[in-house]
Amino acid sequence: MRAIGRGVGASARRRTLAAVVATMIGAMVGAGAPGAAMAGEIDAGATAFLQTVSLPMPAVSRVIFCHGFGCAFRTEIGLGPGDRAQMASLMAAGRASPAAERAAIAKTEVWFEKRVAPLTGTAKAKARAGGLGHANDRTQFDCIDATVNTTSLLIVLQELGLMKHHRVGEPISRLLTGGGPHYTAVITEIKSGAEWTVDPWTHNHGELPDVWPVARWKAGG
Repeated sequence: MRAIGRGVGASARRRTLAAVVATMIGAMVGAGAPGAAMAGEIDAGATAFLQTVSLPMPAVSRVIFCHGFGCAFRTEIGLGPGDRAQMASLMAAGRASPAAERAAIAKTEVWFEKRVAPLTGTAKAKARAGGLGHANDRTQFDCIDATVNTTSLLIVLQELGLMKHHRVGEPISRLLTGGGPHYTAVITEIKSGAEWTVDPWTHNHGELPDVWPVARWKAGG
């Protein structure tokens, strides 16, 4: 484990948010029709989202975990054989059907949160943390942190061949009532092309994320 980041000010967080928005618009223009990526490829929009916060592609042996709002703090997490075996065990229950796989992805996301928490200090992360009261609080996540971390996990699962029915999609956003944009990671069902969210930001640490049809999530659940 290696901490590789430090707190940033409000202006830097605004620049990060602006970069996320601009890059996502560019990816949407250049990506063409939804579902254009092949099942074995990593969606260009997913990698572009990581690039907005200057993160490299995750590897099956390590990921960069963001916390503290707008990826202000970055902790390198090594993934060893035991971690990969645990992910394979959790995902094995999902091979029967797309619905079973979505349930397995949700459980794997919970495992991942708990796996990294002792290293990142995020065991008490609260649902929908945001605003000035949590700025530069390395124990909490905003929706950008949560989306980056979940997208990174999904890329690892896809690269390991553990997702049979889905591939990683491009993160999306919605406008919160009375607030700013809310981002989430996305998976795309290979057979139908249907898109689903994987959104842990709306829950406390260790709770199952919202794995919902995109239309439901966009409508506010």
